[in-house]
Amino acid sequence: MKRFGDPELTRQLFIGLSRWRPEVKFWLAMVALASFIVALARPQFGTRLDTRERMGIEAIIALDVSNSMLAEDVKPNRLEKAKMMVSNMVDGMRDDKIGLVVFAGEAFVQLPITSDYVSAKMFLETISPSMINVQGTDVAEAIKLAMRSFTQQEDVTRAIFVITDGEDNEAQGVEAAKQAASQGIRVYVLGIGNPGGAPIPIPGTGQYIIDDEGNTVVSRLSEEMCREIATAGQGSYIYVDNSSSAQKKLSEQLDRLAKAKIESQIYSEYDEQFQGFVLIGILLLLLDVLLLERESKSTWLSNLFHRGRSVTTILLLSFCMMAAAQTDRDYIRRGNRLMRDSVYDKAQVEYQKAIEKDNTNPISHYNLGNALLYQNKAEDAMKEYETAARLEKDKGRLAQIYHNMGVLCQAAKQFDKAVACYRNSLRNDPTNNETRYNYALSLFQLKKNPPSEDNQDQQKDDKGQDEKKEQEQQQQQQEQDKKEEQQQQPQPEQMSRENAEQMLNAAMQDEKATQEKIQKAQQQRQQKQLQKQW
Repeated sequence: MKRFGDPELTRQLFIGLSRWRPEVKFWLAMVALASFIVALARPQFGTRLDTRERMGIEAIIALDVSNSMLAEDVKPNRLEKAKMMVSNMVDGMRDDKIGLVVFAGEAFVQLPITSDYVSAKMFLETISPSMINVQGTDVAEAIKLAMRSFTQQEDVTRAIFVITDGEDNEAQGVEAAKQAASQGIRVYVLGIGNPGGAPIPIPGTGQYIIDDEGNTVVSRLSEEMCREIATAGQGSYIYVDNSSSAQKKLSEQLDRLAKAKIESQIYSEYDEQFQGFVLIGILLLLLDVLLLERESKSTWLSNLFHRGRSVTTILLLSFCMMAAAQTDRDYIRRGNRLMRDSVYDKAQVEYQKAIEKDNTNPISHYNLGNALLYQNKAEDAMKEYETAARLEKDKGRLAQIYHNMGVLCQAAKQFDKAVACYRNSLRNDPTNNETRYNYALSLFQLKKNPPSEDNQDQQKDDKGQDEKKEQEQQQQQQEQDKKEEQQQQPQPEQMSRENAEQMLNAAMQDEKATQEKIQKAQQQRQQKQLQKQW
C-alpha cells in the first residue's frame, strides 16, 4: 500500500477491504483440505474378538443309537424321529449352547458343546447305529460322559436330555442320574417307542434281528425305567409317539429352565472413522464460501452464485457424494447385523454386494460362506471358504476358515479332506482344542471308512494342489524372511516358527495318544459280554 502512495489516500481506493478475512479464508481452505486428505486415507480400526453375554442354558443331547432304535413302531423309525425332534429343538434355540453325545454299549462325544447350531444339525444328520461297534444300551455311561462335556463357566443352568427306548442293559442309569442331580444338572428322559414292542429290521435285507435261540427280537419301550431315571435326575419324563405332543412338551421344559448369562466370543469389526473428517471439511468449505473477502453489507447469498465460486460449489457437491458413497465394509457391517438377527438370505445379498465392491477382501468371502452355510448351501459355502483361504493372511482367521471347511467335509463324510483341512487349521492355530478334537475324530472315522479308489485319485490331485499351495506359501514366507533380515530382526520370526512347529508336534502327539486311548477303550468294551446286543 505504501508503494502506491500515501496509506491514508490509498485506503480510500479500497473501501470495505478486510485485513483479516483473506487470511481466515486461506486457513479455512487448508484445514478443510487436510480433513479431506485424512478422510480419503480411510482411518479405521482392525478386528477383535468381543466377549458378549447372552441369556441361555447349556444342554447336552444324549442320543441312543443302538440297533433297537431302528424299530419302526414310531414312523419312520425311532432314530429318525429322535433326530427330527432334536433338529426342531435346535431351531428353537437362540442364545443357548448345545452338545451331542451318542451312545449304545459305549458312548462318545459327537459334537462338543457349542453355539454353532448349523454344525449341530449337520453332525446330527450323520448319526447312525453303525457309528458304534459295541451294541447294547448303556444309559449310565452316556450320562457320565455328558456331565464331563459341559463348560467350566459357573452359575449356568445345565440339562441332559436322554433320548432312548429305555432298554438299559447295564441298569446303572438311576445312579448316574442321581450323581448328575447332585451337581445341579437336571436329567430329562425322552422315551421313544411303543411299550408293546416292535421287531428290529436289519437294514437292506428285509429281515429282522433274532436272538441266540432263533426267535425274532421284539424291542419294547421301558417307561418305568425312563421315569426312574428322570425322577432321580430331578427332571421329567416325556413319552414320544407319532404325534407332535412330545415336541410341545419338550419346548415347555426348555422354557421353564432358568436362563443364565453365558459368555461367548464373537468376531467384530470396528467402523471406519472417515465420516467425521468429511463433515468437518464440508463445514469449513461452507464457511469459506459464505465468508466474503471484503467488509460488505450486501447479502452473502449472492456470493454462492458468483462465477468465481462455481468450482468451490462443485467440489463441495463432489465431497458430499463421496461421503454418501457405499464401501465394501459398509455392506459387511450390514450383513453382520443381519446375521445376528438370523436373516441369512438378506445377509448373503449384502456380502455379495461387498464382494462386487472389492473382490480381494477375504472377510467378505468368509462371511458369505457362513451365510450360505446357515442356509444349508454346503457346496457354495465351500467355494467361498476356499477363496477366502487364498486371500487371507491373518493366521487366526485362516485357522477358522480351514476349521469350517473341515466341518463341511466331515458332515459330507469326506473324512480324508476333513483331515487335511483340520491339519491346515492346526498349522495356523495349534492351540484350538475344538479343532484338535475334530481332527482326531476325523482320523478315527477315516480309518473306519477308508476312501474308495476314485476318491483316492481325487485325493492325489488335491494333495498335488495342496503341495503347490504350500510351496507358494513357503516362497512367500521366504520373501518375508529376507525382508525381515534386511531390517535386522531375524531372530523373533525364527523363534516364532520354531515354537509353532513344536506346538503342532505336541498337538499331533496328543492326537495319537487320544486315538490309542480310543482303541484301547474299544477293545475293553468289546470284551464286555452284554446279554442284549441290540
